[in-house]
Amino acid sequence: MKIRQVPFDHPDAVKLNDQVQAEYAERYGDDGDATHLDAWMFAPPVGLYLIAYDERDRPVATGGWRTQDENAEAYSDGDAELKRMYVVPEARGLGLARRILAALEEDARAAGRVRMVLETGAKQPEAVSLYASSGYAPCAKFGYYRFHDLSLCYAKAL
Repeated sequence: MKIRQVPFDHPDAVKLNDQVQAEYAERYGDDGDATHLDAWMFAPPVGLYLIAYDERDRPVATGGWRTQDENAEAYSDGDAELKRMYVVPEARGLGLARRILAALEEDARAAGRVRMVLETGAKQPEAVSLYASSGYAPCAKFGYYRFHDLSLCYAKAL
């Protein structure tokens, strides 16, 4: 597997984003994650977007981080927010999410961010397990879904 930096609006990123949105919609019975995202939010030095490709050059996993600082959605100065972590079903269990997560943490730390934060949902036990086993701890809710009952927020010092 090869992990490459791509823009958030790259065709492969759009394809994987559509797939993760469909999975969110299925799990939660809605239209997917309504958090507003733009490509510039993941452009260095304020963020990064990665895609893992398999041996046949198919995009199979994705994830990104974007800069956040203190604002009305309860972020804190120095935050890096993890977004769009996803592995296609046929590539799950290969450690791709863990590899992407480590690369994103390293990049956010190098960019001067002090804390990685993420929001996931109670209907995503695989994500909760990944983050807990990677050193993330529950934290005060933030972001678009901070008032939703199924929202779970986690943080890890970088």
